Amino acid sequence: MVQKTKTKTRGFDPVRAAAVESLVLIEQGQQADYAIEGVIRDKNFRPLDIRFLSQLVNGATKMRRRLDHELRFYLAKPSTNLPLLLANVLRLGLYQLRFTDRIPDAAAVSESVNLAMRMMDRPRANLVNAVLRASIREPEKVQFVSVKDDPVKHLADYYSFPDYFVKYCYQEYGLKQTKQLLQNFNKPPRVTYRVNFLKAKPEEIIELLKKEEVKFSEGKFIPEFIHIDQGGLPLERELLQSGKVFVQDESAGIAVRLLNPRPDQDCLDLASAPGGKSTYMAIRMRNKGRITSVDKSKKRLEVVAENTRRLGIKIVSPVACDIMEFKGGPFDRVLLDPPCTGWGTAGKHSDLRWSKTVDDVKNLAKIQTAMIDRAAKLVKPGGVLVYSTCTIMRAENDQIIEEFLLRNDKFEIDPASQFFPDKIATERGFVKTYPNVYDLDGAFCARLKRKL
Repeated sequence: MVQKTKTKTRGFDPVRAAAVESLVLIEQGQQADYAIEGVIRDKNFRPLDIRFLSQLVNGATKMRRRLDHELRFYLAKPSTNLPLLLANVLRLGLYQLRFTDRIPDAAAVSESVNLAMRMMDRPRANLVNAVLRASIREPEKVQFVSVKDDPVKHLADYYSFPDYFVKYCYQEYGLKQTKQLLQNFNKPPRVTYRVNFLKAKPEEIIELLKKEEVKFSEGKFIPEFIHIDQGGLPLERELLQSGKVFVQDESAGIAVRLLNPRPDQDCLDLASAPGGKSTYMAIRMRNKGRITSVDKSKKRLEVVAENTRRLGIKIVSPVACDIMEFKGGPFDRVLLDPPCTGWGTAGKHSDLRWSKTVDDVKNLAKIQTAMIDRAAKLVKPGGVLVYSTCTIMRAENDQIIEEFLLRNDKFEIDPASQFFPDKIATERGFVKTYPNVYDLDGAFCARLKRKL
């Protein structure tokens, strides 16, 4: 065993070691954020270390299929399944070589060899050294199936996605748009700040960001959303901790704008935790009226309560209850944001592409159908129901709404075009956003009005 003190090989990098530990946990089924959080809990890492760790873990997780595909060309026995630890040391090393631009090749190789020595043994360290050096010398050895012969496999291997998702996108959007979509999912995620009207105005936040030389761009469709075009959470204490802004993608805000809650209305947010939409509803209502925020998780509702306190919101009432058992209302406005596969947020959740399956789409569609039927019973005559997801799968979106309307003649589509331009408002009256269009998360919203 190599000692922590200096020997003939340099000491191992604890941040990269933590990255490998995290990758193993993720492959074993943990969510990426929880895996990283658990690994670093007892380590005294600086914020800079944690950002580097997150970049490595999320990047290598996203590109797992691509990395495995390339590694096979440099292994003596490419069809053999590698031990979990060895596989992830190799993936992390190759990720640094292929997909980062600030880590020298020599450093990526030597740090990977040191990790193999520390975490395994000399023979495996030699294998890591040989494979990574070969990948630098002979990058041309890597081959992909022709896009003409098998477009789904080519795209899935190259951009690192499961076959079923690539096949869906290819059939739905065609080759060019599917390439763009997958490319955007692989970009580093960006943070968006939603300005809290109760404590600040968008122009005030914009001036502060300019003064502090923070790179940003204004919202595409809602002016109180500001996209941060650099890493981290700039001005965290001044803006986030003070409650002047809240982190939320603009696509999530679109659902609330479509709902259009007004001051003094009685509103309901179903499956509400962690409260991003509830708090935005309250802000749009100028903190006047009532919002019942329902979620079955008491722990997650504690986050809702904390967010409302920080933002200075007084009208949100958290209720711990299963949606199917909730009794109340009827309400002027009902927002249903049911559990979904989340395929519109694959750029922000690196493990999602490996944890979601075709069966998840089918099973969640059944749950979504039951939830929208229940939500409809809670809407006043003349009231509005908005159905919102963060997925781009038609079976969870359009299909849910069309089948609901066939079952329920008391509701009709209230066109989204009265709130948004046709860039995101479809002819059918829905809102659809995509990462390759305006750099927003993928999302779907439908505004349904109950007839008088």
